[in-house]
Amino acid sequence: MAIVDESSRHLERIIQELVPGKQITLAHIIASPDPVLYTKLGLDPAVDYSKSAIGILTVTPAETAIVMADVASKAAGIDLGFVDRFSGSLIITGSVSEVEAAVNAVREYCEDRLGYAVCPLTKT
Repeated sequence: MAIVDESSRHLERIIQELVPGKQITLAHIIASPDPVLYTKLGLDPAVDYSKSAIGILTVTPAETAIVMADVASKAAGIDLGFVDRFSGSLIITGSVSEVEAAVNAVREYCEDRLGYAVCPLTKT
């Protein structure tokens, strides 16, 4: 990104870096999503998603996604849709109550046991 300093007509260069901390940066639940969203996310189309929800979490350091997947699957009857230990993304599916229970369990575990900063849970 370049910014022009009008007074001197010099270009300034801004470098942005990711400095990972110990934090959950997104914890969101999509209740009753449009079925096409499941297909676009590459989730199993054979599953009946008519009364389901999608839970999305992102975390740094990225490897924590593995721990979050374990905690979520033990906390509620959810399905793991996607776990990415390189980007720190986790997608889970299940009923709204199951997904909410799993996301809350992950948030609590990461905050209480791992000492992570945790964002609030959001829903649509």
